[in-house]
Amino acid sequence: MAGNAANLALDGGDPRIVDGSGGGDPQTYRHIPKGLHDPSVFIEEYFYFAEISRKEEESLPPAQHPVHKLLGLGKKDKGSPDSSSNDASKHDTSEKVIRTESPSSGGNGNIISNEEWQRAARAGRTATWGAIFYLITTDILGPFAVPWALSQMGYGPGIVLYFIFFIFAVYSGWMLWHMFLKLDSVQYPLKTYGDIAFRVYGRITQQCFNALQALQLIFNVGVIIVANGNGISQINANICYIACLVIWVVCGMIVGQIRTLQRLGWIANLAVLFNVTNIILIMATVANSPPNYETAELSNSVDVGRYGEEAGGSGPPPPPVSVTGKPIGSLSSQLVGLLQAVYAYGGAMLFTEFMSEMRKPWDFWKGMIASQAFIFFCYIFFGIFVYSYQGQYSVNPAYQSLSPYGAQTAGNVLHFLASLIAAALYGNIGIKVLYIQLLQPLFRLPDLTTKVGKLLWIPAVPLFWGLAFILAAAIPQFSNLSGLVAAVCILQFTYTFPPILFMGFMIKRDAVQEGEGFNPANGQVTRHDGGMKRWVRGYRKQLVWNTGNMLYFLGAVCTCVLGIYSAIKEIITAYQESSSTAFSCTSPTTG
Repeated sequence: MAGNAANLALDGGDPRIVDGSGGGDPQTYRHIPKGLHDPSVFIEEYFYFAEISRKEEESLPPAQHPVHKLLGLGKKDKGSPDSSSNDASKHDTSEKVIRTESPSSGGNGNIISNEEWQRAARAGRTATWGAIFYLITTDILGPFAVPWALSQMGYGPGIVLYFIFFIFAVYSGWMLWHMFLKLDSVQYPLKTYGDIAFRVYGRITQQCFNALQALQLIFNVGVIIVANGNGISQINANICYIACLVIWVVCGMIVGQIRTLQRLGWIANLAVLFNVTNIILIMATVANSPPNYETAELSNSVDVGRYGEEAGGSGPPPPPVSVTGKPIGSLSSQLVGLLQAVYAYGGAMLFTEFMSEMRKPWDFWKGMIASQAFIFFCYIFFGIFVYSYQGQYSVNPAYQSLSPYGAQTAGNVLHFLASLIAAALYGNIGIKVLYIQLLQPLFRLPDLTTKVGKLLWIPAVPLFWGLAFILAAAIPQFSNLSGLVAAVCILQFTYTFPPILFMGFMIKRDAVQEGEGFNPANGQVTRHDGGMKRWVRGYRKQLVWNTGNMLYFLGAVCTCVLGIYSAIKEIITAYQESSSTAFSCTSPTTG
């Protein structure tokens, strides 16, 4: 019975129909099941149930310490569904009972306790903030683009812009976290970024968000395919470049069969270790060896050969040069370098998905702050260090700029393993977004937790990776492709959407007057007015904050337009100079 309730909850419905004989008691009203995206549900009802869910989560026992989970020490968390079921006898069983009914049951449904239903509904929420730290770090840790970005922007502008984007990324994450706490509940769970858009602005906005989110996840996997295809071609230049891409795609399809974030959380621990090891390897190598001139020439069009000719054909290339201010270069290339900072903080798109699988979503801020601070420190320190040694010869990604073959191969292998886990994470969320938000309602497909749903997952993985492969093979330009993804998708989810969503959220929250709100006695929402008057009243309640968020939103839109223009211009220029060819056996890094 508890399992059936959990399945219904995961499908978006509410299996609870409570006996209404208690009159006005908030715990005994008859709550009619509604869909997860039912437009008849007002935001006041979301607020009410979210407050109840947060209070229930406060009573859950503390989770196992994240360090113990990392090291694999200790037993299962006390608050996990399995362990909590063993302590059921310790809880008070005097609460109201819950009645599950089907339309044909005539009201004579089976009865389960509220405690049993709560455990069943929370069965899928097992992740802790420690697991979230590893997932976010796996998602966006990879400072290997920073040296190249600094070579396009210089020390001063580059470091300042990375810091500014870091501050705004933390603020955006805070806004998403705050909205999640106020809108998510066991009765009406938030599952995707688009669900927040639905509860604030409606279905059309939600569908646009979901489509863009799915597109970004495909693009992210495509970017990772390009990076690792380049790495495989560096390891063995005799392999056709397209074959290098296919090799990595097949590996991704295998890892992509993992369906739950909790399992990915454990594997993500290894990804963090791989990335940190790679960072140390690169810094040790660049400090004791020259740059990879051949890769710099092929990837960045740094004309190394002509310097040798001017020196009689035997002179060495000029030494690496690092600049404090803006280096010489086109505006579009500098903007693409700027977009690498946007790409660095691209995890906000998945924050809702991460929180939806947390046992205590309130703890999300711990994982977010810890991971973002850790990432920012690694980005700046690593970027300054490598750029100081390699200057204009910095390559994106940095591990492909190493000249010793052994170190270069080790860097490629480490990133291969780490990015395989990150790509599995992107594919996991991307398939869920496409399946739950698009395919499931359109074709009435079963939930992914069912046997049929699990079988459908198997062919969905190669289909998703196949789309990413086509993108990667068509635009095998790592820096320009990542810049395009950052401008079209990542910038929106991290910087453009959060302020406009939060502004709408605060307007609806602050527009509620005395005597208005959700009535738990009858399940009705009372409002004294509506339309533009209500929006204006809510906006004026937090005038300065709302205006600041609007300016933040407009600034992000301007950055988006400039970024898209610059990335497309650089892609066209690369094709015109024949430095990159679609669906070719020629590698962009080895020629």
